Amino acid sequence: MRRWLFAVKGVWKLVLLFLLLLITFSYAMFQGGFVSWFLFYSFLPFGLYAFALAMYPLHRIHVKRELSSQEVSAGDTLSIRLSIHMDTTFPVFFLVVEDHITSSLQMKKHMLFPGFRKNIVVSQSFKEIPRGEHVFRYVRLKIGDPLGLIEREVNMSLEDRMIVYPTYEEMVYQPFSHQFDQGMTASDERVQRDTSMATGVREYQPGDRFSWINWKTSAKRNEMMVKEFEQRKSHDVYLLMDRFPEVYFEAIVSFTASLVHAILRKGAQVGFLSAGRNRVEFPILGGEGQLQRIFYHLATVKADSKRPLEQVLDVERGLAQQNDQLLLVTAKLNKRLIEKASFYSQKGSVTIFLVKRKEEQAVQEEIRLKDTATSRGIRIQIVHEGQFSAAFSEVRSG
Repeated sequence: MRRWLFAVKGVWKLVLLFLLLLITFSYAMFQGGFVSWFLFYSFLPFGLYAFALAMYPLHRIHVKRELSSQEVSAGDTLSIRLSIHMDTTFPVFFLVVEDHITSSLQMKKHMLFPGFRKNIVVSQSFKEIPRGEHVFRYVRLKIGDPLGLIEREVNMSLEDRMIVYPTYEEMVYQPFSHQFDQGMTASDERVQRDTSMATGVREYQPGDRFSWINWKTSAKRNEMMVKEFEQRKSHDVYLLMDRFPEVYFEAIVSFTASLVHAILRKGAQVGFLSAGRNRVEFPILGGEGQLQRIFYHLATVKADSKRPLEQVLDVERGLAQQNDQLLLVTAKLNKRLIEKASFYSQKGSVTIFLVKRKEEQAVQEEIRLKDTATSRGIRIQIVHEGQFSAAFSEVRSG
């Protein structure tokens, strides 16, 4: 619709330009004299330029967009560079450049006066770029004459996608509780392996550690023998993030990203559930692929849940079948949440991370609820924005 109206407006302006030239020429012919002809010849260059501009081949303009990075973290600086090349040397009086993006980024318009220049570069930088997926759709170019008689514009299709991942802090993950039979799958990852429980001996295999060698048995059999350890279950962690609209939501996302990164780097396996307008669940897995999948979701997730975290726990009864550590990340602690979490604490350990702003202290009600949760076997861990690395300091000091 907008394009059709702009086309009609362009035709009308072209007709109006022709009428103005015809009127000034008729006035000079019938009136005669210096003034009338001066008026006609003064307007003639502008009219001819406007006619030429109406015929200007906009498809001969080429635009190239360059991003400083396709993947950045929230809070970083992004630089955008638009390179505009014109095949012709036609003098363009003014050129308006506008980059369109489907996100909260506000792209400002650039008004240029290229003249006879064929190559133009437009740069723009954004500081503190927000988290999310930003899609650049097209670049709008608009040209016109000095009197504003003719204006033309074109949308140059130029699509780019950029992922802005949430910021995360480096932290060292330590399980709050150790259960020998925790998890569903056998694993020899470094966070689960326990070499203190030898169940027998076997022949040496490439990759076995030097400390596993059973020297006494090796001497008797005259061949290298190593201790056989009991294969324990994997260390599984299931993470549930609160998506209820909250001013702390960005801090919740940032801490969740820090937590997932720390758990997977430790060698454990993590499952993840994010329930809001759309329900997204990642099964318990480990490795770099799991990290990338969860981080992509955290880059685009929104605080659009209509149910608080305690109601999500009430609906997601299937979590009780998981024999793992359940970690809840939220910014709001209440009695009902503790009651719902205690249902899951009967089978595995439950830890609630309460996210606070930097230097913000827990109120008396939260301290009372923390004591109540402890009596029910639920750990409440308060974490502060900018100090996420201290989330497991109690475990390390203990």
